[in-house]
Amino acid sequence: MIELVPESYVDRVDLRKIFGRNAPLQVDLGCGDGSFLCALAEQMPHHNFLGIERLAGRVRSAMHKAAKMENVRVLRVETLYAVRYLLPPGSVETFHLLFPDPWPKRRHHRRRIVTSDFLTAAATALAENGTLRIATDQCDYFEQIRRCIEQSTDFAATNGNNCSDFPTSTFEKRFQNVGGPIYRLELRKVSPVT
Repeated sequence: MIELVPESYVDRVDLRKIFGRNAPLQVDLGCGDGSFLCALAEQMPHHNFLGIERLAGRVRSAMHKAAKMENVRVLRVETLYAVRYLLPPGSVETFHLLFPDPWPKRRHHRRRIVTSDFLTAAATALAENGTLRIATDQCDYFEQIRRCIEQSTDFAATNGNNCSDFPTSTFEKRFQNVGGPIYRLELRKVSPVT
């Protein structure tokens, strides 16, 4: 079974139990139909991959694509909740946050996923020197993300914005087809200065 149904929604998930092995974990936050998640899992068979998605139809699509893959699981739950409460501290090698809902109307900006609370939760779940990769087609959202990161002591921007090693997500293909710009950040978790 590919869809992950946690034994509890208030306890951390047991990654060894759900994957049946210990391996570096990459998490696709808002995995959509699973295209990026499954393509990346094929490229990296010695890693475990967890897709997090809240929409049932997208979860079904992702599960269908991952049906024969041993290193992919999909969890239907809100992204921030999963990052904050379900992923064990220090368990994630890389988070992929690709084209999150931009909530473009000003009154909806508070619903955007990248906030100081999200960054704190992501830093807790990331392993030492773990990575958070972000891509969006919305310039104003990108600037808001940059401002949020500047205020965070948990992350530093890297020069690793080269995405040629990664598969193209469904949303990225859509934006490329219309010639829209794509804004990217790759962040590395840093240890706080003591």
